[in-house]
Amino acid sequence: MKFLKQYKLLPIILLISFILYSFAGRINLLNNNFISYTTNPKTENIILYYKDNSGKRIGTLGNLKTHISKEGKKMLFGMNGGMFQEDFSPVGLYIENGKTIRELNKRTAGGNFYMKPNGVFYITKNGKATVCKTEDFHPSPTVQYATQSGPMLVINGTVHPDFKEGSANVNIRNGVGILPDGNVLFAMSKTEVNFYDFARFFKDKGCKNALYLDGFVSRAYVRSQNWQQIDGNFGVMIGVSEK
Repeated sequence: MKFLKQYKLLPIILLISFILYSFAGRINLLNNNFISYTTNPKTENIILYYKDNSGKRIGTLGNLKTHISKEGKKMLFGMNGGMFQEDFSPVGLYIENGKTIRELNKRTAGGNFYMKPNGVFYITKNGKATVCKTEDFHPSPTVQYATQSGPMLVINGTVHPDFKEGSANVNIRNGVGILPDGNVLFAMSKTEVNFYDFARFFKDKGCKNALYLDGFVSRAYVRSQNWQQIDGNFGVMIGVSEK
């Protein structure tokens, strides 16, 4: 009788095992589809760049690498840092070295940037990094760098409610999230991915809030992983270097 009970349970056990295996396989597949970089803003410099000292737009990750090198630093990570207009100026808020170059954009319009809620990624002078909804951002002299983009990917630990699992709206995407320990997680998909799966990547890593930066134009440079996309044609870019 005991043997018969165990025999009847076998198909259920196999089914559960298959489901768990499939889920784990999907998670691994998703993780392998992203190039990511985690940085501690207390021990590494996270700086937003737009133009060089002569007022010329830096433009590419290769130029950014050279620019940072001329500052006597080594670029550890680089990525495009938010959406830009036809003249490459930021669509939304942009603060560089404490100076507001472009004011917060609270308009309503079409396109990814305006998918509400959108948000802001910013770093204070004491090295604290934050991602928040646009309506939760309050200008302050303590903000050293800031870039606005949209939509938010993860909001208070929840995937953006407008994202649909299995959506056919796929593209190369990059974004930024804040980990529970305060470290910053940057990520870019290696292949096309929908918003839901991209947001789930940040959520599964533990990010309570994460922000979409841009789409198919995205590029990344990760020195430690020998991932070196040094082309592109950008407005604002993010560079991480040694303190």
